[in-house]
Amino acid sequence: MAHPSQLGFQDAASPMMEELLHFHDHALMVVFLISTFVLYIILTMLTTKLTDKLILESHEIEIIWTFLPALILILIALPSLRILYIMDEINDPHLTIKAMGHQWYWSYEYTDYEDLGFDSYMIPTQDLTPGQFRLLEADHRMVVPVESPIRILVSAEDVLHSWAVPSLGVKMDAVPGRLNQTAFIASRAGVFYGQCSEICGANHSFMPIVVEAVPLEHFENWSSLMLEDA
Repeated sequence: MAHPSQLGFQDAASPMMEELLHFHDHALMVVFLISTFVLYIILTMLTTKLTDKLILESHEIEIIWTFLPALILILIALPSLRILYIMDEINDPHLTIKAMGHQWYWSYEYTDYEDLGFDSYMIPTQDLTPGQFRLLEADHRMVVPVESPIRILVSAEDVLHSWAVPSLGVKMDAVPGRLNQTAFIASRAGVFYGQCSEICGANHSFMPIVVEAVPLEHFENWSSLMLEDA
């Protein structure tokens, strides 16, 4: 999860987030190179006393400053389109979970099971135990198996919400009357935190998302216990 004074992204916990981090670094390097080049030109123009009377009639430089930006845009657009299409691909998910946004909590329904569903509320500050995070802990975590394609169906019952977990590279709007879908693969076990990323009302910042990725055997034991308690 994020920590104070952190400048970069959270550590990637899914292959998609790793791709997004690589693209971010690629685009940022292009921006740095362009900024340095422009700064160098500005400083040169302000400090040099040399002039060229033919600079306004140079067709070669016009060709360069037309094709070079186009080439840079292509170098940015191609990886971006690749990631965009990869994010839309949902191939043979092992588990489907429906996340419904409410004011102001989430409810989860494991559609591959007959009666496995629960509501997830934020734990109040006065009820937190040592080691738990304020405004991020939920009384029921969304448990998923590690290294399995998980499909998330996202919708809302009242107003706009957004289901987002930065470490997993997932962010999908929850729109009333519409069923959106996204997918992720948790590449390692752990607990990953997110929050509603749409301003949905007075308690917008009090509906956290907690995803716990566990080995498949532990997930099966957890699902069996949840079905027994249902």
